[in-house]
Amino acid sequence: MQEKEIRWGFIGCGEATEKKSGPAFAEVAGSRVVAVMSRSAEKARNYAERHGVPRWYSDPMELIEEMDVNAVYIATPPSTHATYAIMAMKAGKPVYVEKPMAANYEDCCRINRISELTGIPCFVAYYRRYLPYFRKVKQMVESGALGHIINVQIRFAVPPRDLDYNAANLPWRVQPDIAGGGYFYDLAPHQIDLLQEMFGPITEAEGYTANRGGLYPTEDSVSACFRFGDGLPGSGSWCFVADETSREDAIDIIGDSGKLRFSVFTYDPIILHNASGRQYFRPENPQHVQLPLIRNVVEHLQGKAICTCDSVSATPVNWVVDRILGKL
Repeated sequence: MQEKEIRWGFIGCGEATEKKSGPAFAEVAGSRVVAVMSRSAEKARNYAERHGVPRWYSDPMELIEEMDVNAVYIATPPSTHATYAIMAMKAGKPVYVEKPMAANYEDCCRINRISELTGIPCFVAYYRRYLPYFRKVKQMVESGALGHIINVQIRFAVPPRDLDYNAANLPWRVQPDIAGGGYFYDLAPHQIDLLQEMFGPITEAEGYTANRGGLYPTEDSVSACFRFGDGLPGSGSWCFVADETSREDAIDIIGDSGKLRFSVFTYDPIILHNASGRQYFRPENPQHVQLPLIRNVVEHLQGKAICTCDSVSATPVNWVVDRILGKL
């Protein structure tokens, strides 16, 4: 019997689709991109020509209704994720949506309700779960190399980006009506998702936010504490207006017989420090980092595998983020 071909339509063709995700759809057997959409017709046409995509649109509904499209990738800012995901699922087409899943927890719940009602799956691009680097972290935690886990700590600090100083034309990631919040809403979901993948759902979370740099209206500094379902406590500190000398990207997992440190965005060497001494690990990730997850999604849609990186598993991330920001 011939294998089902997954023919993708992209809603959105921004930066993430150029390297992280876009090329991966063509690398997976039985998968290809047949249409792309952008609100800018010129941008859609240019993307289609550069990547050999046969059709392009400036209307999302036209792409969703395209007969040749049987799955939809949503790569727009978070404020439109729920709308486009629901439109696609109601049209009977599975969805793969960029993270964060939506601009708020309530929209995540809306997506889940429609997925349940229609029976059409929605997957979310928490691709770090599938990368060799983070699988190694999880394997070491589960191996008992740290003993009993007693605390988790996130520390993240970066200087402002050049675009942050342009008050007349700020990046969409610091416009809360588009992004859901500031850079915290854009970056912290990856960290929180990884921790929940390792330790289960966070069931309590609180935070304090501030705007210390005054470059944009959203929070630029966040401190939080949280607790997992089994009682494991954790904390986090994020600053997006730090000096270069304060730059940091680290998560510490502390056990009663060792400590593990890893980064989420810079892929610094994983450091395991226990009674055996200090060891360093740096597993290689694929060139297109979303490839392992996209392959799993395609195989799920072909009936050959089960992908658990779905909207139900992604929703708790938005709950935690919204709790930290005081939105819930």
